[in-house]
Parts: sequence; structure tokens; C-alpha cells
Amino acid sequence: MTGHDYSLWWRGHRGDRPRGGRWTEIGEEAFQEKERRVIGRHHLPGPVPDWAEDLFRVARAAFIADKYVRRTGVRDRWTRRISLDVPVTEHERWQSATVRTHLTALLQTLTGDLWTVDFRPLTGSQVEEAMLFPDDPRASEVALFSGGLDSLSWAATRSRADDPRPLLLVMFREIGLLRLQQRVYKAVERLDGPRPVMLLPMSQTPAGDGSGLRLETSSRTRGLLYSAGAIRAAAAHGVDTVHIPENGQLAINPPLTPARSAACSTRSVHPWTLNRLNALIAAVGDAGSAVQVVNPLAQLTKGEVCKAGRDVGLTPSDLESTLSCGKPPARRSGGPPIANCGVCFPCLVRRSGLLHANGTDDTRYEALPWAGDLHPDRGTDWRALQRWLLGRYTLTDVLTDTPLPPDSDPAMVFDLIGRGRKELARLLRFSDPAGAADAA
Repeated sequence: MTGHDYSLWWRGHRGDRPRGGRWTEIGEEAFQEKERRVIGRHHLPGPVPDWAEDLFRVARAAFIADKYVRRTGVRDRWTRRISLDVPVTEHERWQSATVRTHLTALLQTLTGDLWTVDFRPLTGSQVEEAMLFPDDPRASEVALFSGGLDSLSWAATRSRADDPRPLLLVMFREIGLLRLQQRVYKAVERLDGPRPVMLLPMSQTPAGDGSGLRLETSSRTRGLLYSAGAIRAAAAHGVDTVHIPENGQLAINPPLTPARSAACSTRSVHPWTLNRLNALIAAVGDAGSAVQVVNPLAQLTKGEVCKAGRDVGLTPSDLESTLSCGKPPARRSGGPPIANCGVCFPCLVRRSGLLHANGTDDTRYEALPWAGDLHPDRGTDWRALQRWLLGRYTLTDVLTDTPLPPDSDPAMVFDLIGRGRKELARLLRFSDPAGAADAA
């Protein structure tokens, strides 16, 4: 890789390196886990369609490129030019101008980078065939399950649905947080709903690139990888919808400052992102058997999601045991075994949501954002949130960041963010000791 142009190719069965330029080879070894754990090939009730396997491979390649190409190496320390070459089975479909347009638009929305993606025919079998168990029940519904508060609330709600067919939860293991994720899943099982619930655990931990340097710390394509994994599972189960539960407040993720606009804030479940992903699936999927991705919590604030979880039987302790943090201390090298840092923006939204639903929040956090001895660098999100809440937020602000899909109602989005701002405003009184004491 030279200059500010970075070229990576996912090795095919015959190692067919693209011609021209200097290419960095990536492949299965770019993940720490064994391939079977990465791709979750176990207890699938049917084969994975070629288009879904291709989409998963493309998402894996984009994820590794995102981690291997460091933003610190470019002039503005953010915008990279990345060329990616991936082998696909459905080569003619992926080569079309429509697919290329949808994919590059999706990647640019997620990462803020300039992407060029080329495809070549996949020759031979790159991964072992799935171990099929035809007698295993086919799920009627598939949802991502992170161990977070939103996914727990949705899983608990759907486990109570009057449906004899199973709910399949697709969970990607988190480094240092697997026990927490398993504990959160047990909260769904304890509800003992009328519906069977199945868990499909997968892995996605990137390995080093051989340089000895730390990988890129941002990970804007991780959500795409998770979505592609769930889409792949849904296609094998014959399910036409994948639910990606994320409260609408954080799905929109309005920037607290101008410096956090567009891809500088996470956009993995933004309505525009899901719109682009669904357009891509429609372009590469088989007619009549493609999958659609939906956020079932798009119209709810964090507090409303918490309340929905309480309404189906989850306890405050269940909700407080979840993971919401953008930078979990347990994932950090040498960090304490705590799931939530307490000071990042997702943790602040979490705090406001639990206060809204429970009146209290007894989550064990690493730090308090309003603590007097907090390092200034760690209080950045709290200070930005205070300024944002004290300022005006208008319908124009909704429309000037990441665009909304044509079928979205900007007024409904504006109302949603307004309700979320009211929940967050409750945190302002915690910034002085008297307010914190009163709330406690």
C-alpha cells in the first residue's frame, strides 16, 4: 500500500491476485478465531444461498480493510481511499453498475471514505460446506442480539409472541464480554415465553496485520458485518426479514457538534444505511427469496425501549446487566472487567433511558461523567451533550446531516429526537452534587 491509496484483495481459492498496483492480501487468517466459529456453520436447517454467502464475504473483506487501513496515515486523519477486490459466486450480479453504486454508497455512508470495489469469479469452494441438520426447526424470525439493552428488550418482547416456530437470535461474541452476553441471553430464557428461542453465536475478532501496530480504532463497518451474518442465517432459515433492534434515538444519532456530522458518528442502523443495504440485497438476491433488514425500534427512544422491556417482564436488574458502551473497559487491554464506561455518548443515552423507565440506574459504571476528578479527555461527550441540550434543535438539523430515505417522515424523526432530548435533559441536574443527591 502506498501513499493515500490502499488496495486489499480477499484471496480466492486459487490465489488469483488482481493485476496492477500493490495489493495487500487478506482472507480467513485475518480473523483470530477458526473459520467455523467465524461464519457460524452449525445447525443450519438448509444451505446458504450463494448471494448471501457472497454478501457475507464482501462484508468481512470491508471490515478487515476498515481495520487494517489506519486513519492516522492520511492527511486529514479520517478520509481514506480504499480499493477492495473480492471473489464472488454470483459474479455477473455483483459486476453490475447498480450493485456497485449501492455498495459504494453504503460503505461511504458508514465510513466517510472513498471506496472502489471490484469483483472476480470465485473459483472452487473457499469454505467447507455447512453441516446441515434438516430435522432442526426452521426459525420464523431472526434478530441480531448483541447483549445490549435494545436487543434484550426486543428479544424478550418477541419471545412472548404467539408463534410456535422459533425466534433465532444471532449473536457476535465480544472480546472479554462473552459471559455478559450469555448472562443477558439467560434473562430472555428466564421469561419462559411460549415461543422457542435459539441462539446462533458467531465471532469476528480481527487479527493483526503483521506490522505489530495497533489496528484502526474506529470500526464503522462492524455493523455491516453483523447485519450480513444475520442476513446469511435468515436466508438459510427461509426467513425474509432480519430485525436489527436499535432505539431510534441512537439509530439517527444526531451529531452533538459539527465535528461529529455524517460518518464521524456511527451510522450503522441509520434509516439511510438500512435503505442502502436493502437496495443492495434486492440487487444481488435471488428473486422471491431475498431478505429485508428492518429496525423494529426505530420510532422509540431509549427510555421507551427500556419501558417496553419492563412491560414484558424484564427486571431493572436484567436491564442494568446489559452492554451499551461504545468503548467497553473490558475490551480495552488492561481495562477493568466492567461492561460500560459510563461516560461515552451511548452510556449517557443508556443512563437517561434507565432513569426514564426505572427511576434509578444501578449499573456498575467505570466512571461518572460529572465527577470532578474525571480526566478532561473523558468528559468530552458529557460537555458536548450539555451544550447540545442547552441549544436549539430544529427540523432543519434533522435534514442537514445524513439524509433520510424518501419514505421517511422528517416530522416523526424530529418528534422522536425531541422526546429523547427530554430524557437526556434529566441528566443535567446530575452535573451538580445537590442534583445527584436528589436523584439518588
